[in-house]
Formats: sequence, C-alpha cells, structure tokens
Amino acid sequence: MIHITLPDGSQREYPGPVTVAEVAASIGAGLAKAALAGKIGDKVVDTSYQITQDSPLSIVTAKDADGLDVIRHSTAHLLAYAVKALFPDAQVTIGPVIDNGFYYDFSYKRPFTPEDLAAIEKKMAELANKDEPVVRRVLPRDEAVAYFKGLGEHYKAELIASIPSNEDVSLYREGAFEDLCRGPHVPSTGKLKHFKLMKVAGAYWRGDHHNEMLQRIYGTAWASKDELQQYLTRLEEAEKRDHRKLGRELDLFHMDEHAPGLVFWHPKGWTLWQEVEQYMRRVYRDNHYQEVKGPQILEKTLWEKTGHWDKYRDNMFITESEKRDYALKPMNCPGHILIFKQGIKSYRDLPLRYGEFGQCHRNEPSGGLHGIMRVRGFTQDDGHIFCTENQILAECDTFTKVLKQVYADFGFTNILYKVSTRPAARIGSDELWDKAEQALMDSLRHSGCEFVISEGDGAFYGPKIEYTLKDAIGREWQCGTIQVDFNLSERLDAEYVAEDGSRKRPVILHRAIVGSLERFIGILIEEHAGALPTWLAPVQVAVLNITDNQADYCREIAEKLEKALPQHPLRVALDLRNEKITYKIREHSMQKLPFILVAGDKERAAGAVAVRARGNKDLGVMSIDAFIELISKTVAEKA
Repeated sequence: MIHITLPDGSQREYPGPVTVAEVAASIGAGLAKAALAGKIGDKVVDTSYQITQDSPLSIVTAKDADGLDVIRHSTAHLLAYAVKALFPDAQVTIGPVIDNGFYYDFSYKRPFTPEDLAAIEKKMAELANKDEPVVRRVLPRDEAVAYFKGLGEHYKAELIASIPSNEDVSLYREGAFEDLCRGPHVPSTGKLKHFKLMKVAGAYWRGDHHNEMLQRIYGTAWASKDELQQYLTRLEEAEKRDHRKLGRELDLFHMDEHAPGLVFWHPKGWTLWQEVEQYMRRVYRDNHYQEVKGPQILEKTLWEKTGHWDKYRDNMFITESEKRDYALKPMNCPGHILIFKQGIKSYRDLPLRYGEFGQCHRNEPSGGLHGIMRVRGFTQDDGHIFCTENQILAECDTFTKVLKQVYADFGFTNILYKVSTRPAARIGSDELWDKAEQALMDSLRHSGCEFVISEGDGAFYGPKIEYTLKDAIGREWQCGTIQVDFNLSERLDAEYVAEDGSRKRPVILHRAIVGSLERFIGILIEEHAGALPTWLAPVQVAVLNITDNQADYCREIAEKLEKALPQHPLRVALDLRNEKITYKIREHSMQKLPFILVAGDKERAAGAVAVRARGNKDLGVMSIDAFIELISKTVAEKA
C-alpha cells in the first residue's frame, strides 16, 4: 500500500503506485482539473509522475508560486513550438523562466520583426486551444544527441553532448514539437491561456561574445487574465515613469558615450541632488555623525589587507604612479578605518559615528549599466559606526528609526525588512554571531517592523539588515542596509582602550540609508513620475506675466518669493517672454512645476496672483502673502 500525506496532515491510501493526477482526481474533480503539477517535499513534478512509496504531496495549481513557474516554463516551450511551426528553418536553443515571464533563444537567418512577433503569439494561442497533451519520455544521452542532430537542431545536440555520457535526459512532446527539458510541465497546452510576447533582443550563444548572436524572444505569462492585464498596466506605467526619459524631458541630467556609466548633471538635476544631499547632511548632524572625507585613490597594499585586491579587483579601476599600483575606491570603509586609527581611542569615545558623501567607482560591465540606476561612478550616504559589542542593539535600533523617518519624508512608507544571518563560511565565534543577529532582530522589533529571515545570506564578516522600498507601482528597490562587521578592524588593526585598560577591536557597523544618491534620485523620479514634491522640485514656482504691463510687478513677486523663506529660499522661475499665456502655462505644466503664478492687470491692481497647482488645479486669486503661507506649509510638511 502507498500512503500519501496531504498538506493538512490527512492521509490517503492507494493499493499500488499512483500518479499525482490520480491523487488529485481522488480528492475531487475540481482539483483534478486545476492540477498543474505536484510537489513531493521540495521537488516539483509532473502530474504524470508516479509515486511508488509513502510520500508527502501537495497538488500544485495556478494559485501557487510553483504553479506560476510551471506555467511560464511551459509557455516558453509553447513559444518554441509556434516558432518552429511558422519558421521551420529556425533552430531552438534554450528557454528558461525569468522574473515575470520567460524567454527563448533562436537561431534564424533574418531578424524577427514586430509582425513576426504578432504572428507567433497568434500561433501560440491556436496551439494552446488544441489542448494537446504534454508527454515526457527519457532517452540515453547519446540517443538524444543523435535524435536532435537528425532533426537539424545542432544547438540542442551540442547542449545534450555536454551532459555526462552515463546520464539519461528527458524530453517533452506537445503535438509536433519535442524539446529537451528537465520539466516539470503542465499536463496539456490548454492550461496556457494568459500570455503575451514582449520584445526581441540579441543574445550570444551560451553567453559568449565569441559565439553566434541569437535572437531572444521575451514573453510574460500569468495565471489569470486580470493578472496579465495588471502586469501590462504596470509596464506601461513604468515606461511613463522611466527616469531616463524624464531626465531628458525635465532637463535634469544626461549620459554620454565619452563617459560610460557616469552622469552629467544639469543645473536642475544638480539642484535636486543638493536637496537630497543637504537633507541627508542634516540627518547626519541631528544624529551625531561626524562628517569626514577620504581620498579617491588608495594604494594597493591597503586593498590587499582588506581582501578587495584578491576578491574584487576585476570591478576596480586600477592606475599606476611611480611604479606603485593604486585603485579608485569602490567603497569608503577602509578610509574611515584609517581616520579612526589616528590617535588613541577610548571606550568613552564609542560609539563613534562617521558619515561621508563618498564618491566611489566600480567597473561595472557595460551591459549592466542602466541610466543613473546602475552606474560606474556614484556617491553614497555612507556611514560607519565604531562601537562595542554591547552597543550594537542601541545603534541598530536608532538607525532603523531614523531610516523610517527619512524614507517617509521622501514619500516611501511601504518598507520591507530582511535579516541575513550567518553563512557557512564565516569568521567570529558563534557567541558573537548570536549576539549580533539577536541585536539586529531586536532593533527591528523595537521599531515595530515585521521582517523575514534570510538564512545564510549574511556576509562572511557579519549579519545584516536590508531595507527595501516598495514604490507606487509595486516595484521593490533595496536601498538601505546596516551590516555588522567583526573583520575589518582586525585586518586593518583598529583598536580602542577598554575600561580595564586592555586593547580591543571595535565592532564596525556599515550603514547607508539612501545608498547611492544617483540610484536613489532615479527611484525618486520614477516614484513621483517626475512630479517631485514641492520641497524637492528643482523649480518650485514659476511667475508668468500676461503682457509687458505686468513685467515689473512679476519681478517684484519673484524677488519677494525668493526672500520669503531665509532658511530654505524658494526656487523661482520668472517667465517674461512675449508669448501667449496659454503657451507659457502649458510649457511650465509639462515641466511638472508644483505652482504657477499668473499676473495680469487685474492681479497687479489687487496686489495678487492667480495660482495654479500641479495637475491643472486652479486655486483662484490670492495675495502674495497668502501664497507664501501656502507654499511654506507645503515645503515644511514635505507634501
């Protein structure tokens, strides 16, 4: 007898070997129809998989994350099936699942066109509607090589030939198409209903630029029509919010081929940068950080001591002078430790908090660069706290509270928290790791933060918290972090005099709130779709005249506004051009300004202005003082 244990703990008994599909059918017709796969322990298997011994079993449906993976994997095969049906000369290569979808690489004599993509998607729908069974079979490796060579699928044959000769391989057939795959797959093509092909891109065979350039077709697949539509809507919204597009339209920055991965900030963009930096500088000051500044270039021997020269050298920009090797710093930590080491430090000096807007350079691959989100030169709001073991909890607790307030001020309230714990390869005693991990978790609890634990994902030198922002359209951005480091103070011989007169190593807390300022500003632009809050907007208010009769009056208004808030002078644009007022209003509205003030003869006579707020909102006519009160409140509240 075979005993199957279901997720609710109940058991079912079968007289002999039984398939996943048969188990589902014995539970109910509805489950049998919904079943996409089975899960035995951690292994996901086809519904045709035969269970031959007592086992735990979960029936996987489209509601499960594993079910969605099976749908996407199977849709990639459906894509290849459709391509072969329409373009018999095309050769198939590989087609894995990726975030939100899948892709498949093809070798074909000409580029696929948008019209081809539409035809392929239509053919996929036709094949899915046939509801053809998906059937698995197993062949010895050499037989599988010969089989695919016979089909003219040389890429598949090459892939299989790289598998050890004593192994069997599995193939999946649906209708006229058969493909190499480990599986699992849906039981029939009729389960695949909600998909869309997205784009075609180039990709080298096996990721090697010496090999042939293939064509990669990307697609997305979902469990329901609503989920597919929601995803497409998110993509459409993300395209509107693309910081690269908005950076050009709002004249904030540009990238140039003469400096790949580096940013040219325009006046408006640099104004935004300064608002973010000066805000963070106030956070430093209010939380007792001492701002420091380390050099950009440091000598090779320092990077050897920290371990970066051996483990990170390929990502560092190297230079040479007088027969000595140097590197542009990829991070600020070593410089801060060298500052800490100057002079004798006592336990009374701890915790000692250093902060730096440190410019770093990393030699990122050109293919990974992405606007100002992924660059080669960036500035971090980098900080290091030198403390004792007993101070870890208090410092982490304070840091989390400060971070939450900073994110809220920038418009982010949905934060995800993850604690990464000790990896197998690590330094430091278990007792020390226990204390550090507990301190990180306690600090989040004290701040009222729910968190997940990522077992084994800590650095070799200590555990960490990662703080991830969730933006207006559901995307996640990992920005802040605090990391406990037992290692670098030892490597660079940093110490303090303990209360008993002995010399001890400080614990180093590596911390950042916004992380890379470039990346964070990109996130801000996309979060607010370029319509930045008034306190951050590079231009906060534009003053427009209707005719030349109001030019002097508008100048007076602009001057009064600029002097209205001495602590935070308003950023005012004065537009006295001889253009129609409707044209000027539209132009400044396209720049997403928070406020536009218009003055005609009536407003001048009344000592007032007509006020328009972003989003084409007419706030009516008000006195200059009333408007100053309005914008002052808006800036102060960071609304």
